[in-house]
Amino acid sequence: MHCPFCRNPESRVVDSREADEGQAIRRRRQCQDCGRRFTTVETAVLYVVKRSGVKEPFSRAKVVRGVRSACRGRHVDDDALHLLAQTVEETIRATGSPEVPSQEVGLAILGPLRDLDEVAFLRFASVYRSFSSAEDFETAIEELRQHREGVGDSATEAPAPAR
Repeated sequence: MHCPFCRNPESRVVDSREADEGQAIRRRRQCQDCGRRFTTVETAVLYVVKRSGVKEPFSRAKVVRGVRSACRGRHVDDDALHLLAQTVEETIRATGSPEVPSQEVGLAILGPLRDLDEVAFLRFASVYRSFSSAEDFETAIEELRQHREGVGDSATEAPAPAR
């Protein structure tokens, strides 16, 4: 790391701390030449491998943009979207791999999005899973119902009218 003041390549670490909930390390350094101090932040780079084989760094902002379009017209605030993106990144980093297929990113989005907003989940899933018929939607809705029953949320909802 070159000193930002004098461009000397030699510095020593004065202090190290975790940052970004353990996803990065913040280091205070002191230049061996001019003596000035500066801060560096080190993060492990996580790459997403597209279907075409192109690799690009993982971006929480890109996750937020994709999910925001699925949430258009829904009552979902930005804080919830940023929390979802953080959850997705933590899930992907937990695999321990420095490169993940874009398909895994989409799968990591589906779970938290289902819990956040079911309509947005269906919208996102219809594009991500390439729904081609009403049956695809029916299958996804059935999955939502089974998940809701498994989580126990069905007790808090109004009962269905008797037929």
